[in-house]
Amino acid sequence: DLTAVKAKIKAKDYAGALAELRDIAEDTQQADVYNLLGFTLRKTGDYKTALTYYTKALELKPDHKAAREYLGELYVETGDMNKAKEQLASLTQLCPSGCEELEDLQKAIDTKVTK
Repeated sequence: DLTAVKAKIKAKDYAGALAELRDIAEDTQQADVYNLLGFTLRKTGDYKTALTYYTKALELKPDHKAAREYLGELYVETGDMNKAKEQLASLTQLCPSGCEELEDLQKAIDTKVTK
């Protein structure tokens, strides 16, 4: 159950969330778990390890919209706008009529471009 983990992430208790997520990841291979590991690590500035977990999430579930959004945001934060736009293109295909993940990544890209 990821409810407790999500609560810790929302409270910015990234260390607590990471400990729980790593325990869960030892027992199960779930795209959602890997995505949250990537998100939590990205928020702590560990982009390299975050990238590994986003990649694992997308290997298990290529149409994982949140993983695509967060991976795109990682690329925005690390200055790789071309790769960020690749994730945006994937989300555009996954969400032909739009979705929150697509909007959020578009905002992140637009904000970076105008800064």
